[in-house]
Amino acid sequence: MINVIKGWFEKHFSDPQAIILVSIIVLGTILVLYWGTVLTPVLAGIIIAYVLEGLVKRFCTLGMPRFVSFLLSYTLFITALALILFGLVPLVISQVSQLVVDFPRILNKIQQLILTIPEKYPLFADQEIEKMLGSFSSELVNVGQKLVSVSLSSAVDVFTVLVYLVVVPLLVFFLLKDKTIILQWFRRFLPEDRGLAYSVWKEVDAKMGNYIRGKLLEVVIVGVATFIPLKVMGMNYAATMSLLVGLSVIIPYVGAVAVTIPVAMIAWFQWGASSDFAYLMVAYLVVQFMDGNILVPLLFSEVVNMHPAAIIIAVLFFGGLWGVWGVFFAIPLATLVQAVINSWPSIQAGPV
Repeated sequence: MINVIKGWFEKHFSDPQAIILVSIIVLGTILVLYWGTVLTPVLAGIIIAYVLEGLVKRFCTLGMPRFVSFLLSYTLFITALALILFGLVPLVISQVSQLVVDFPRILNKIQQLILTIPEKYPLFADQEIEKMLGSFSSELVNVGQKLVSVSLSSAVDVFTVLVYLVVVPLLVFFLLKDKTIILQWFRRFLPEDRGLAYSVWKEVDAKMGNYIRGKLLEVVIVGVATFIPLKVMGMNYAATMSLLVGLSVIIPYVGAVAVTIPVAMIAWFQWGASSDFAYLMVAYLVVQFMDGNILVPLLFSEVVNMHPAAIIIAVLFFGGLWGVWGVFFAIPLATLVQAVINSWPSIQAGPV
């Protein structure tokens, strides 16, 4: 047994660069797992600066000096942040508050619908309907309690959010402005012979950067494309539903299916089984079709070459580890794993 373990270790870790790569990955994982909460604004600033760096490079390719490209990119970031904070957030808060007020009426409508089931479908007994209503009501009570707890905790976290709104933009500013100086300082702590780590990072950087920027662009395009028909048709909570639809593209495959349920329910509560409901659902499905068949291939062609099953497993695994952030970065993290496997010395040297 010892010889088997020794042989496996010599096969996979005989190259010193492999040990360096594993050490960097392990240290980074420990840092995120144990100090991720404390370093949340730092990590957010690094991620935003990393995304904006792609925009800076695009402007530089147009002939702009780096400092001018940096200022232009940072100005666009601050403008987008201001639009979200002073335009979208108050609108969504207002609509969510209205949804809470309308919730008892929606609940009553659901109960009335359930009570009509025995008349339309005699197979269901009255006792089964009462049992269904009882379980449904208890689930709604749990949802209501969770909403109250979330609202109370969010009220406590307002100060933290305000601090982040000041700290994160400042971090982004200096990380973008002094990128070269910061990277040179970090290189002092890395070994000189880091060719394997650099090879992995080069592959991850090419795929991860394009994926994150493309995903953010997809969120905006899908959200706006959904908001237009919902607003034109006068659907209640149009901004909130559009925001949910836009964010749903973060979770591949599952997100689109999950967000369709609240959109269809809100539309049905507003219009019932009418032509307006049918028109809105057709418009919504058209947006989903355009996203899956045109936008995604256009934005992500050759960026992520992974099997759908591997993507779903990555979403479940990293989402279980890090929640929402794990879901958002599931594919980039899976890309990192894939890059490590592709660049591992013993694998490259083995037979094809």
